[in-house]
Amino acid sequence: MNKITESAVEKFAVELLEKQGYDYLYGPDIAPDGDTPARQSFEDVLLLEKLKEVVARINPTIPADTREEAIKQLQRINSPELIVNNETFHRMLTEGIKVTYRKDGEDRGDLVWLIDFIDPKKNNFAVVNQLTVIENNVNKRPDVVLFVNGLPLVVIELKNPADENATVHSGFKQLQTYKQVIPTLFTYNGFLVASDGLESKAGSISADFSR
Repeated sequence: MNKITESAVEKFAVELLEKQGYDYLYGPDIAPDGDTPARQSFEDVLLLEKLKEVVARINPTIPADTREEAIKQLQRINSPELIVNNETFHRMLTEGIKVTYRKDGEDRGDLVWLIDFIDPKKNNFAVVNQLTVIENNVNKRPDVVLFVNGLPLVVIELKNPADENATVHSGFKQLQTYKQVIPTLFTYNGFLVASDGLESKAGSISADFSR
């Protein structure tokens, strides 16, 4: 019998998501120094070009410069408190980003949407493994990150089910460390997931282990 490894669990998770329609991107390939860079720096946690592309597609009646300003609002979320940042992002995600632009000589208020909730097929889903994030000179590499329209909505920490010390709880603790040292990634978070391939737990960034 082949020995189960954490990398095998990771590979299996990626393959399952690909079968669900996710595009697969390898973290080192889309890094700033990778073969197909999708990030300008290791501090960037948004796949910005993909975000701009999808926002344009799902908000065709909004002027291009107004869409750009909405994305800048998203990038400017910057409270010292992670939970405040996450709540601000969640409002933008679920309620749209408020914008104003001139049309027919008058100021017009509107909303820029980050996700098409009516037609899911208009959105872009990507699974990325081994995504390196550097913040305040701290280098971390979460196992798997799920991006929707270039937004890192789900962070997954995987553990080896064959290692009695590598439990779901240890995965949960690893996620808490990530929140402390690379908090910008979690500004745009919807769910955290810890799994050993057999047991999994999911929750928001504010959830303790029992939740």
